[in-house]
Amino acid sequence: MTPRIVALGGHEFRSHPAERAIVRHLLELTHVPNPRVCLLPTASGDPQESITNFYAVLDRFDCRPTHVSLFRMEREWVNLREHLLEQDLIYAAGGSMLNLIAIWRAHGLAEIMREAWEAGVLLAGQSAGAMCWFEHGITSSAGEPRRAEGLGLLPGTLCVHYARDPGRRTRLLAEVENGLPAGYGIDDGAGLLFEGTSPVEAFAGRLGARVVRVEPGPEGSREMELRPIPLRPELAPVDDPAIAEMRELRRARRS
Repeated sequence: MTPRIVALGGHEFRSHPAERAIVRHLLELTHVPNPRVCLLPTASGDPQESITNFYAVLDRFDCRPTHVSLFRMEREWVNLREHLLEQDLIYAAGGSMLNLIAIWRAHGLAEIMREAWEAGVLLAGQSAGAMCWFEHGITSSAGEPRRAEGLGLLPGTLCVHYARDPGRRTRLLAEVENGLPAGYGIDDGAGLLFEGTSPVEAFAGRLGARVVRVEPGPEGSREMELRPIPLRPELAPVDDPAIAEMRELRRARRS
């Protein structure tokens, strides 16, 4: 299978229609009925609230969600390689890119992620969980925006929260002008799908969210906007007693 990665500029597991539209699109990209989905919330320290929100949203879709907490491995041990390689979608949440890369390397996830990617598992993530797949990212993990090294599965540089954080955009433009590999700026609510190492689809769950290609030009860096495919709005969920019972059963099995 062709290795694939989805980089999201910013996304949360919330009930907002735009956020749910992105979740639905990711699940559809697996091309698998009832896909297995694993959350890695490493970059923000595995907060319980983020894990709870993930299950609350995914429980409304036909999928099999799990999570891996590297900060709780003593109590929640799992065979990382075995569990991650059996997934259809691995989602890396946002937070600190510097911490994410360091912790993943300490647990051997850098090698496991490459193996999963090459095996056809769809890799995805937002913010730090998107920049980690590239050679470089523009991160604010240490305060002011700066360049940081990623895992290098994808060539070039990624900058997230592109419209919301002007400081990141300014730093990306300056770094590319000074020789950092060309790359992309992605707004919150937008994403970019890669097959192999080539971008094949820009999409947006939020109106006006952009995906921008940044390259060196004759007079500094230049920005070229890609035209994202608008995702159809995800309708508000309808409470159904049967669905509620199924969710309770899922929660009981997880506990």
